[in-house]
Amino acid sequence: MMSNLQEPIFDVAQLAHVEILSPKPEETVKFFNQFLGMEVSEVSGQSVYLRAYEDFYHHTLKVTESREAGLGHVAWRTSSPNALERRVNAIKAAGLGRGWIEGDHGHGEAYQFTTPDGHLMELLWDVEYFRATEDKKTELLNRPQKRPDRGVPVRRLDHVNLMAADAGTSAKFMMETLGFRLREQIVDDAGTILGSWISVSNLAHDIAIMHDPSGIRGRFHHICYWYGVPQNLYDIAELLKDNDIFIEAGPKKHGISQAFCLYVYEPGGNRVELFGDAGYLIFDPTWEPVVWNVRDVPGKGDVWIGGELPESFWTYGTPAQIVKTAETQP
Repeated sequence: MMSNLQEPIFDVAQLAHVEILSPKPEETVKFFNQFLGMEVSEVSGQSVYLRAYEDFYHHTLKVTESREAGLGHVAWRTSSPNALERRVNAIKAAGLGRGWIEGDHGHGEAYQFTTPDGHLMELLWDVEYFRATEDKKTELLNRPQKRPDRGVPVRRLDHVNLMAADAGTSAKFMMETLGFRLREQIVDDAGTILGSWISVSNLAHDIAIMHDPSGIRGRFHHICYWYGVPQNLYDIAELLKDNDIFIEAGPKKHGISQAFCLYVYEPGGNRVELFGDAGYLIFDPTWEPVVWNVRDVPGKGDVWIGGELPESFWTYGTPAQIVKTAETQP
């Protein structure tokens, strides 16, 4: 019997959408629309809303014009209106609440807050579901629309990765206040947390929070979209290479999460990861977190197959306020 088991919190259900900022919004939208086959749901002001063809909501990505690349916000959908109220109260008690907004295209009112490191997030319940027009309807009734006929289309939003000056504190906030469960973690010899992979679903992570060696707070590491078929990573890599899109690493297989991956920089400068499969899934309610010592990560945790990740993977984030070498230039 496990006498010390804490009752889990299931109030946060899923990653709903991510807003990224781009100094080259037209080129950024073209990257997602033409190369990754994502659909434009709406254009409003300085923002464009997009979704993958197996995303059920109005959008999972918002691209907003900005002077610098980076993160706008991350939005999470709760499991019920009452769950939203409970988590808002918990956030207020933690002292990190920003307040309610009326909503945005594709969703109703949302509560804004920040992580301890300053990343802006939202909790929401009311969402608008995508409804396909006649030309996009499919006879596959459990899919929102036809598979797009351009680029190598991604299927759904998978996860987001943030950089933090204090990665441990932000991960602890997400776990204790919002109910995320720890799946994998990197620590140094002193026990300092350098990275945490946490989720509210059976994925190895809905969000990862990694140490930012620059010491800058609130930077963005990447957004990830999912293919489900490793061959798609080779297909998209060739397409992007032919169109001068910077490929940072991959295709490779991670140790942490065990997922097949590819890292690229979209034209605005933000890193985008593409998953060729889901890695491993977690169904065990008493999952024991996998803890890696930082010395064991190179060649094992970062990449199990395909060679180590470049130094830029651990240092480059947006806004890009550190010196970039020729190898890290988007």
